[in-house]
Amino acid sequence: MAARRSSPLLVLLATLLLAVSFAPPRASAAEIKTSPTEHGLRLPLPDGVTGAESLAFDPRGQGPYAGVSDGRVLRWGGSAVGWTTFAHHADYRRIPLCTVPVAPSQETESICGRPLGLAFHRKSGDLYIADAYKGLLRVGSDGGEAEVLATGVDGVPFHFVNGIDVDQATGDVYFTDSSVTYSRRFNTEIMMNADATGRLLKYEARTKQVTVLKDGLPYPNGVAVSHDWTYVVVAHTVPCQALRYYLRGPKAGQYELMADLPGYPDNVRRDSKGGFWVALNQERARPDAAAAPAVTKHLVGVRLDGDGAQLEELTAAKGVTLSEVTQRSNRLWLGSVELDYIGVV
Repeated sequence: MAARRSSPLLVLLATLLLAVSFAPPRASAAEIKTSPTEHGLRLPLPDGVTGAESLAFDPRGQGPYAGVSDGRVLRWGGSAVGWTTFAHHADYRRIPLCTVPVAPSQETESICGRPLGLAFHRKSGDLYIADAYKGLLRVGSDGGEAEVLATGVDGVPFHFVNGIDVDQATGDVYFTDSSVTYSRRFNTEIMMNADATGRLLKYEARTKQVTVLKDGLPYPNGVAVSHDWTYVVVAHTVPCQALRYYLRGPKAGQYELMADLPGYPDNVRRDSKGGFWVALNQERARPDAAAAPAVTKHLVGVRLDGDGAQLEELTAAKGVTLSEVTQRSNRLWLGSVELDYIGVV
């Protein structure tokens, strides 16, 4: 996810049950459902941290879990408990400035860690963490200090580990390294310099080895394994697209465009109907913006069907952006690093 202005975080829980009427593939613009997100349940993060770059629920449905700016993964335990520390890199406890901040998180996250992507393996209960600086991590169902699984591949260190998902059928983990040149702190240079050194990676549970599935990618960000486990969707922040890499079948190994998106995507997650939710951290710039009429809605997320056609859009107040859209018990949970609340669609 691109770095943004740091302000207290929010996560949005959709209060509407999703009685969505799915349009046929390649629905027309007139058939796209619009869901506003201005109102909802607010779950402020603890003072002094921002996030959430990603959200996850454990196999028992508990959570959400959220990665935050001081290097920790927090768990929501309900209104009586609030947020508690669930996991962290070893350096978080070892280095005093991580637990007693003396500088902005932008200055310390390379030391303390910055968890971006979160994904549980339901069978084992393990949480896999894509930490921008510390690499691919894993922690057991009881939490605590996370184990570092990998910090590089083929002799090339990770620079910006970002999105993540787990193939629940095999336990294999798919994740992105957004650039081999720039770290998260310098993410704007990825866009300004049209950097295309990102990689789609696989951690094989059986061999415990990391392999490069696709390299030379422009700003690969969020990752989601398809419902039938045959391909992986990758959200490219620039150039505002979702692509898919085929894991099995006659197209195995191919990487193809799935959808052009109306904004700069962050994480992508499976929905409950065979498609995907894509969070947008900024609307796409329009070349004709000066001449075009004023836009009356601000997009922060879209839902795609399995063919990449847009079925639904999420809107919010101007200035709001999303890092995550995920479903749990027919409700939407939305994560943002910009807002000071957690709200519902």
